[in-house]
Amino acid sequence: MGLYETPAFLFDEDVFKERAELIKEALGDNIPLCFSIKANPFLLNCLPKVIDKVEVCSPGELSICQRLGVKPERIIYSGVMKEDADVERAISYGVGIITAESLLHAEIIEKNAVKSGKKMKLIARLTSGNQFGMDESCLEELVKNREKYEGFELIGVHYYSGTQKKKLKNIEKDLEHLKAFLVRMKETYDYEPQIVEYGPGLAVNYFNPPYDDTDLVLLNETKEAMVNFAKEYPLSIEMGRFLASTCGTYITKVKDLKENTGTNYVICDGGIHHLKYYGQTMAMQIPPISKYVKLEDGQYQKAKIEEDDKKWAICGSLCTVADVLVREVALGELNIDDVLIFERCGAYSITEGSALFLSRMLPRVYIGTKEKGYKLVRDFICSDLINSVEGSNWR
Repeated sequence: MGLYETPAFLFDEDVFKERAELIKEALGDNIPLCFSIKANPFLLNCLPKVIDKVEVCSPGELSICQRLGVKPERIIYSGVMKEDADVERAISYGVGIITAESLLHAEIIEKNAVKSGKKMKLIARLTSGNQFGMDESCLEELVKNREKYEGFELIGVHYYSGTQKKKLKNIEKDLEHLKAFLVRMKETYDYEPQIVEYGPGLAVNYFNPPYDDTDLVLLNETKEAMVNFAKEYPLSIEMGRFLASTCGTYITKVKDLKENTGTNYVICDGGIHHLKYYGQTMAMQIPPISKYVKLEDGQYQKAKIEEDDKKWAICGSLCTVADVLVREVALGELNIDDVLIFERCGAYSITEGSALFLSRMLPRVYIGTKEKGYKLVRDFICSDLINSVEGSNWR
């Protein structure tokens, strides 16, 4: 392994492509795939061909798509909070589909679409019992009055009830709920959707090997329910975490080693402001970690870790007792400048950490493959520039 300045994220294009193709093969050609870019907007740089659309949930994410030249017809412009300016810009860019999470959203989209002289394709989000989407009665009102709108065509329904679902019964419950609603819309208003955008929220295994095998078992257990639903309705599957998690690694370097009151501590140049695993509680669970030791020529070599090796608490660089990545894990002997690599962090971790806390550097980001190497796509960013203003009254 060559030397990467740390802390840094590495995203592997081949792994991302393989994961997407695996999902596509399981679900079949009749179910389009949509990538929710909030999971990792950097992966827009290497979007696999089997992904048909991308879900964009904010004006900032739309700006990223515009800078990268993402074709607007591939964008589903979503998000729980939409204002006139947001909708106007999305329409102007030519997004393929826009979502409504409330009747107010529908009115905002109608007004701006009519003003622009365009007719938008709209999907309405059905709530799963939280602040997202709209209640059945509101969505029914939209279906009932769909012909009155000049600025959009109500082409379908969007439904997502949460992440990290580990059981087939959770997927079946979602799809049964959706089907019951759609049957009622057909019988009452003769409404049939052109698209049913569904996020299954399949769980990613972060802490218990064999990691990929567990994910594959879950995909195979749940695929039949989705494929059968797609025989009756034009289903599209939206994923973020399940698509992206496996392609990311996080690299952090050992900067200090100490023993305090019987506990071995390793202090790294990264921390919880960068790295975050869904379901990690009080740093008690152990994600997949590799150790690389520095050789005399400056290169790094992977070192074997045994279960009965010396145990460490891995801590980050923040001045808070909360900055613990793993409470106790076997790593063996460590030296300053050794490198720890955390795997399966291709989704959310890059954007969910409390990156501005203590005004430390935002990590570098590399994209590439193990065979061809990784290209730097974002250098370190000084967060002190974000956390301060020019001038001071302090003397």
